[in-house]
Amino acid sequence: MSHDHNHAPAGFSKAFAIGIALNLVFVGVEAFYGWTVNSLALLADAGHNLSDVAGLVLAWGGVLAGRLQPNPRHTYGWKKGSILAAFANALLLLVAMGALGWEAMGRLTSPDVSTGHEGATVMAVAGVGILINSATALLFMRGRDTDLNIRGAFLHMAADALVSAGVVVAGALTLWMGWHWLDPVVSLLIAAVIVWGTWSLFKQSLHLLFDGVPDDIDPQAVHDYLAELDGVQAVHDLHIWALDTTQTAMTAHLVMPTWRQDDLFLKGIADSLHERFEITHSTIQIVREPFTTPCRSWGTKK
Repeated sequence: MSHDHNHAPAGFSKAFAIGIALNLVFVGVEAFYGWTVNSLALLADAGHNLSDVAGLVLAWGGVLAGRLQPNPRHTYGWKKGSILAAFANALLLLVAMGALGWEAMGRLTSPDVSTGHEGATVMAVAGVGILINSATALLFMRGRDTDLNIRGAFLHMAADALVSAGVVVAGALTLWMGWHWLDPVVSLLIAAVIVWGTWSLFKQSLHLLFDGVPDDIDPQAVHDYLAELDGVQAVHDLHIWALDTTQTAMTAHLVMPTWRQDDLFLKGIADSLHERFEITHSTIQIVREPFTTPCRSWGTKK
């Protein structure tokens, strides 16, 4: 059998530590000014931003869980932790946007006519929020396309930067033009945009939790590559699944009635699977006669 153990975890621990620290400070600032000016909006947003800290902690926990060493009871370790964290982050974002939409609908029916000092304070603190959330999102920008868990952290912080920007713009126009309906309308639009962007993360992470084939891998192409190998009569029991948000595993039975190869043949397959499909853990079993019922009818090599 061939089993490739080439790992390349990205180091985002410093980014998580900085992001959590920045957001905890911001929550403290919001809570202080919310209490000082008696602003329920700021106090509520402080509670919302505390959920950002929870989201970052979840994502960091997923990264750290993936670094735990395998043992006889968890032979792959705790790598699924990063997928679970990505799913939890997506779910948290969707719930937060649902709460934002509910609040916005309430304000459309009963407009908040607060103006003056409180409104200016809310805008000023939201402006700081844009900076904090944008800076935190930038910490995770380089990993958002290659790691679903890091993408979850990035989306969470980018979404809150967008919400804070909406608060500033809507607040300024409301103070200037007296359009009290604008704030809830902008909130609903922002919530819709964020839900649209988060839905893909939710679906992908849920798909991987149930051992689905990662979206960037074509299982038929993997089967065809294996089936075209010299001496292979059929491919049985091909399984492809995500170990975590960056590593993919695969197992397969190759029916080879006249197999006389050595380990170099298996090593070549493992190397090709890694290079062509980014499959980092491959286990190949050679059989001369099939002895299991195929899990899927892939067909046989012609």
